[in-house]
Amino acid sequence: MSGQYRQLLVLPNIKIHNANALSSPFTIGFPAMSAWLGATHALQRRLNQGGSKVVFSATGVVSHDMNLQTYRGNNDYVASIVGTGNPLDKTGARSPFIEEARCHLTVSLVIEIQGLSYQQQEPLIEQIVHLLNAKLKIAGGDIQSFDEPKFFVVEDGNSDDSGFKHLTRKLMPGYVLTERRDLIADAMEQGQDALDALIDYLAVHHRCTEDDDGNVVWESKRKPKYDERKETFIPAGWLVPIATGFQAISELGEAKNQRDPTIPHCFAESIVTLGEFKMPYRFNSIDDMLWCYHYDKINQLYQCIQLSNYQPVNKIIEDEFA
Repeated sequence: MSGQYRQLLVLPNIKIHNANALSSPFTIGFPAMSAWLGATHALQRRLNQGGSKVVFSATGVVSHDMNLQTYRGNNDYVASIVGTGNPLDKTGARSPFIEEARCHLTVSLVIEIQGLSYQQQEPLIEQIVHLLNAKLKIAGGDIQSFDEPKFFVVEDGNSDDSGFKHLTRKLMPGYVLTERRDLIADAMEQGQDALDALIDYLAVHHRCTEDDDGNVVWESKRKPKYDERKETFIPAGWLVPIATGFQAISELGEAKNQRDPTIPHCFAESIVTLGEFKMPYRFNSIDDMLWCYHYDKINQLYQCIQLSNYQPVNKIIEDEFA
C-alpha cells in the first residue's frame, strides 16, 4: 500500500576483519543471515540500554567486497583455509587448534527503524558511531572503519519514489543478499531432495567441444531456471548457499550447563537454502531487500525471512525469539 513512509538507517561501507565465514555446518562463504540480524539486534539493545526507545525492525545487507581467506593452487582440486599465525607454545611448536574459515569484507547495512523522531536523529547517530568505534562485533569480526550513518525516507509501495531511488544509488556498487527458497521449493515439488536441489543449482558443469580448427573449447555453466512467462530457460542469477536460521530438534526444556538458566533450551540444526546477490537498482520495493526475525511455533522454526516473502509480517522481534 502506497502513501506510508518508512524510515531507514544506513550504516555504509563497514569494513570487517576476520568475520566468521563458516556460515553453516557444511558451507563456508558469506556470513549467515542470522549473524547480520544478530548484530543489528545487539546494536539496538545497547542503544536501548543508553535510554533510546528505537526498534530496528528489519535489516538488509549489501556486499561491496569480500575476500574469503582460502587458497587454491593452479592444479589443486580442493581449496585450503588460510590459517592464522598463532603464538608458539613453550616448546617452540605450534599450539593445537581447530582452524576456522574467515573472511574480510565491506558491507552496508540498511536498517528499518521505528520510534524515532527527526529531532532524535543526530543524537542517535552519535551513539551509533560511539558503539561502532567501541569495537562492536559484527558476524564475529572486528570493525576496522565505516562511513557516517545516514537516514533515508522511502514511500511504501511506490517504486518511482525519489527517496527509494536515492537510496539504491547510494548503495552502488554493491550486491544485496536476497532469499531464493522458491527454487528449492519448485525442485521439491518435482520430487527432488532439498539437498540435491541445492547442489544442483550450485554445481558448475564443464563441457568441452572442438571447433572447426581442431581447438578444444571449454564451457562452464550452471543450471538455468525455466521462465514460464517467456517459456524459455534463463540464467538463475548469482546463487549462493546461505544459512537463514535454525530448526529445533528437541523440545524446550533445561540442559546441563546451559548459558542462561532462566531461558528454556532446545537443540537445533541449521537451516540452509539458496540466496541470490542482486544489484540495488534491480529492486522495486524496499521489502525485497529487508530481512526480519520470524518464529514459527508450529514447525519450531527460528529463522530470518524476507519481508516480501511473508505478508503481512510482524516486523517487531517476537518475545519468544528475542
